[in-house]
Amino acid sequence: MSSTQLGRVQLLIMQVLWAKRRATARQITDAINEIEPIAHSTVQTLLRGLEEKGSVSHETEGRTFVFLPLVVEDEFKQNATRDLLDRVFSGNVGKLVTHLLKNENVPKEEIDEIRKFINRRSKK
Repeated sequence: MSSTQLGRVQLLIMQVLWAKRRATARQITDAINEIEPIAHSTVQTLLRGLEEKGSVSHETEGRTFVFLPLVVEDEFKQNATRDLLDRVFSGNVGKLVTHLLKNENVPKEEIDEIRKFINRRSKK
């Protein structure tokens, strides 16, 4: 489960499920359509694939499937970050942070927050 890789739209589906904790395919479709257009049939197909991967399950309420995430969001983020760090930056956190600060438009507030975190970690 922890090594589950998700495509971009699969991740959108999981983000909806993490936020709502449980949702029908229609509710998921509607939530994603607020961000970008997606066909309901596409969401249904991707949900079946996510079930096969063991990332979601469903309960039946009447004739409706209600989907639930089986992957914990924080665990997914931790594993995805570790995978990126290992594959792209050879496990070097400093290279990842440097790359982000050089190539992304990081607002001053976020830099200040990062600096505070680094200072707290340095004192430990």
